[in-house]
Parts: sequence; structure tokens; C-alpha cells
Amino acid sequence: MKIGLVVHGPHIVDSGYAAKILELLKEYGIVKARLGGTMGRTAVYDAHLETFIDISTKLLPSQSIDKFTKENFDIIFLINYGKSSLTGHAFGYKVFNRCKTRPQLIQIERPGEGDGSIIPWSFTDMNFIKELSNKLDLRIVYPDSIINEMENKYKFESDFKDNKNIIIRKIAGVSPDENIFVNGIVVGRSKSSEVFLVAENGIITELHGGEIKEHGVEKLGIIDLKNAIIKTGLLRKSKIKPRVVEEKDQNGRYKIAFLNHAAEDIYKLKDADMVVTVGDDTTLVAGDILYRFKVPIIGITDGDLDKVVENGFKTDGSMIIELESGWDDIVGQKLFIELFNQRERIETENIENFKKQILHIINNTVSTYNIKDHKFSK
Repeated sequence: MKIGLVVHGPHIVDSGYAAKILELLKEYGIVKARLGGTMGRTAVYDAHLETFIDISTKLLPSQSIDKFTKENFDIIFLINYGKSSLTGHAFGYKVFNRCKTRPQLIQIERPGEGDGSIIPWSFTDMNFIKELSNKLDLRIVYPDSIINEMENKYKFESDFKDNKNIIIRKIAGVSPDENIFVNGIVVGRSKSSEVFLVAENGIITELHGGEIKEHGVEKLGIIDLKNAIIKTGLLRKSKIKPRVVEEKDQNGRYKIAFLNHAAEDIYKLKDADMVVTVGDDTTLVAGDILYRFKVPIIGITDGDLDKVVENGFKTDGSMIIELESGWDDIVGQKLFIELFNQRERIETENIENFKKQILHIINNTVSTYNIKDHKFSK
């Protein structure tokens, strides 16, 4: 039997259950696993599972499932560790309905928790389901009960209200005082458990039940709110020990990359010798990921930081430059034009001279800035 395993999110990996479920399923056939989504990639790497879980492509969970279906896999598992059974079930419901194929799909949600469950979304061999339920100590939750819960109690079908150029989207499972991510960018913070996003002509204009972050909305730009990827809380909440590469080769010339968007594929920069990052959240996330590959960063920030991971790591040799509010994007654009010549990658023979060039441009642009604990003024 060919079994496809779609792993979603970092916590199912950090908890150890991704590895346990992978081993369990091998008892029933040949298992191929791939990541669904992007936020679990660092967790897979930290757990030394990248040879068992394919993290080479950026696919949505539904896309990963569809790919397995087209590859003629007999059963597909979606494993997830949501903040609660409600959010986990809502996630599975959305993923299943976004699949373009009709897969033989089973969801394993929050294993190890008292409200953990196994959901046979479109699988009818209940003897197999019951056997897995016993081995994983999970209750069986049937799709009809989730559909009723979503559509009736939580009015899932009215989560989208489309009135000409205005779209309203309800955010499921949010708690007060959590970051609201849209396509990887923080656009606001919740103030209640009832939160709605409003977009006019593709631009987010309101955040009912929360406080909007204008700077994040500007970075996000025009989006399709109906199909946007929305996350809440921390991108990764586990406290872990990062896995760091043993050595990094140098060839006399240094490759330097420019990054101004946290939602971009940061892993493609792991072969750089240094990365210039623009924005507080971008700097935090990029610094944390690139720490694993011994890549230092030069972060251009303005102190408008949202806590997006529990712990943020940075490689030795990194330099964080904090400007006054609103100046990070301005300075970042100036560096991109004057120093990078509007290219995402350049090379230099001297890192220290490169840092001096950055500080020279900043000195000619702003009056005051901080480097770590040192304040520089013209």
C-alpha cells in the first residue's frame, strides 16, 4: 500500500509525533512524506528529518494532498497540531474542501492531547481507522459532526461576505492578544476572539476585534483575501535547540543577499555569507532561520517588533541597526538602489568594508540610529 503523509506546521514535528506517526505508518506500507505549508520547514531541519520529509518545495497542504492523489497513493494522511481541537478541525475542513481532487484522506489532529482526534474525511475502512485510533490513543471524530459544527455553531459558510469590491473574512480560532498573519506578514493584533478582516479592492482596510498594523498592510499590498493564508499567534512556539551546520565554506569572495519580505523563501539564502534584512519581523525570522546555516545578518529595523517566534537566534557577526519609526523601509530601499544596484545578490571581497558602506549611506540619510547598545549621531 502506498501511503502519503502531509506534515503541517512546526508543532507536530517539535512534539515528536511526526516521527512517531511516520514510523507507525511504515507498518502498513511504503510511506512518502512531504511538508504542507512552509512554517514547519525549520522544525523538520532541527529534528534531522529532512531526508524523510520532503521540504524542497513550497506547497499548500491541499496542493501536497492533490499531488499525492495524482501520484496514485492509496491513502493520504494530514497530520497537524492546532492550538485547539476547534482550530484543528476547522483547518482540516478548509484543506479538504480546497483539494481539487477527492483524496482518500485521514487527518490526525493534536496527538498526545486529551482532545486529540483522528478524522476519516473520505476514508471508509473503519476497521483500519479504529486500529489506528487505538494505537495512537485518539478518539474518532466523524466529518459530519465537524461540518455541522463549522456551518451551524460557527457559521462557517458566512465567514466570507463578498459585496462587490468588499470582502469580509472571519478568522477562526483566534484568541485575544495574538498576531494576525496574512500571507506571512503581520497585519494586526487581536483584541478579542471574534475577529474579522475587511478588504476593499484587495487592500485590507479594517480589522474588527483587533488593532490593524498599517505598516504591515502596506508591505502586504493587494491580495485575494478569500484565498489568503491566515495564521494567528506565534509562527513557532516551541522552545528548541537549533540545529547548526558544522562548517561553512569560504572561497575568498563573500555572497551578500538582500531580503525585505519575511514571507519570501529564506532558505534559498542559506548559501549566502551575509544577508541584509529590512523590517523588524523579517529580521527576526530571517536571523532565526539563517542562524542554522551560520549566516550573519545586517538588520535594518525601526523597533516595531511583533513577537513572531518564541526565541530568535542570530549568528555571531550579525549587526542590528535600529532607526526611528518608519525609516526602515526608506533606508532599505536606499541600500537596495545604491549598494545592491537593485539586485538581490552581490559579491564583495571585504565584509567589514561592506558594513562601513552601509553605515555611510545611513549616516547620509538619517540623523540618529542605534547599533545594539551603541548610539550613533551625526
